[in-house]
Amino acid sequence: MQPRRNALISAAVDRGLLVQSSFNTMCAIEYMKSHNIPAAVIERVLLQPELRRKLQQLAGF
Repeated sequence: MQPRRNALISAAVDRGLLVQSSFNTMCAIEYMKSHNIPAAVIERVLLQPELRRKLQQLAGF
């Protein structure tokens, strides 16, 4: 895994994962697409949970 280069992308991915857990995968895909997350990243984080980085709390660390 490579370090995250963009904090906005990182936050959008984390929120997308929360959308997936709260609603469903299709909602998470649409959310991430609407935030311009690359398709390869969307596929990896939603379909291969073992490759995910740990979620950071959105309200703090």
